[in-house]
Amino acid sequence: MTLNTDKVILITGASSGIGAATARELAATGAKLLLGARRTDRLEALAAEIVAAGGIAEFRALDVTSRDDMQAFVDHAIQRFGRVDVLINNAGIMPLSPLAALETANWDAMIDVNIRGVLNGIAAALPGFTAQGSGHFVNVASLGAHYVVPTGAVYCATKFAVWAITDGIRQEHRDVRATIISPGVVESELGHDITDPGSAAAMAEFRSVAITPDAIARAIRFAVEQPEDVDVSEIIVRPVKGSF
Repeated sequence: MTLNTDKVILITGASSGIGAATARELAATGAKLLLGARRTDRLEALAAEIVAAGGIAEFRALDVTSRDDMQAFVDHAIQRFGRVDVLINNAGIMPLSPLAALETANWDAMIDVNIRGVLNGIAAALPGFTAQGSGHFVNVASLGAHYVVPTGAVYCATKFAVWAITDGIRQEHRDVRATIISPGVVESELGHDITDPGSAAAMAEFRSVAITPDAIARAIRFAVEQPEDVDVSEIIVRPVKGSF
């Protein structure tokens, strides 16, 4: 099965990790990509790599916590490519800490990026999807969308929210596909902003069996490549040797 070359796919958090791997995976199928993140130097390098390999990719600075910025991102894709077919809401942060550490600034940041960022993407793309009678949201959640671990209460809460929001799209819109991608531990920069020493040590041990981001990218490609009447509701991808 081959992805239609006229698919226009937007990826948030595309400057590293799962986002960058997904861009490479989908570019190889002929999709037209718009890559978004805050670090435009990395986006520029990734887009240049994709174009050099014969793919189609553009980039734009993106702060998913800004509704206006997200709307401008989607509008830019429509202006350049004529439509949007898939929005991959991948941007996320994970500054884990025990609740008693009272890292309230990190709580707010996770809510803003992990929940509001996804909602901003939905608000920007959903009207166009309903108008054209098709579209696909691929929202990256986590195994933390299924259970809570110590130091992860707030992070897991945000991913539970992503799960709920995505299933809400599926139930409310019969002409829009909605997929939840729930990775286990993956090699990435996620968690680099952990400031609690105990949480940082636990994360280092947790990452000892991490799988590479391209494993998640292949799962996203599988969901996107299905026929338009098939909705892959959720894919969980985890390390074989992982505890969770």
